[in-house]
Amino acid sequence: MLIIGIAGGTGCGKTTVVQQIIDELPKNEVCIISQDSYYKDTSHLSFEERTKINFDHPQAIDFDLLVTHLEELRKGNTIEQPIYSFVEHNRIKETETTVPTKVVIVEGILILTNPEIRKLFDIKIYVHADSDERLIRRLKRDMAERGRDLEEVLNRYQNTLKPMHLQFIEPTKEYADLIIPNNKYNTVAIELMRTIIHQKLI
Repeated sequence: MLIIGIAGGTGCGKTTVVQQIIDELPKNEVCIISQDSYYKDTSHLSFEERTKINFDHPQAIDFDLLVTHLEELRKGNTIEQPIYSFVEHNRIKETETTVPTKVVIVEGILILTNPEIRKLFDIKIYVHADSDERLIRRLKRDMAERGRDLEEVLNRYQNTLKPMHLQFIEPTKEYADLIIPNNKYNTVAIELMRTIIHQKLI
């Protein structure tokens, strides 16, 4: 099994890069695990309390569960991934059954901040994008998909996202085996990743 970690700041285009990498791969040979699914369960808190959580701090992630699940997949065991609701700011009761595949891609802004997770990655990728571009993408996504209003997104970006990015996310570049600029010039890096994965699938 090849486990690939793909990190980068919010709105950097990790999902796009993941899609570019797996586009030509057999769907039954690859599974994708999102860090967002592993936000800690906050059922003991009120909705108002949950909205105040700093979700861009490593402490918001249940890394212990993510490590356990990756280890189980590597052993050939099926896992039940949590499902997170950005509307409710909490996990829902349902889970997603995930079977082991030859390639597992883990993506998320904070996945390279945790030493135990890093040890499990065979390849570590950091996706880089301009900060203004990331803000624009975050605005569009949170307003369209997550029910946020403009003021809420801007306040969160200024007070939480940006400082957390500078403190925790940007420094994880040093752990990356490959840094991919998320623009039209990243084709060499994408082809390199496809080649490595294809070799693993042979």
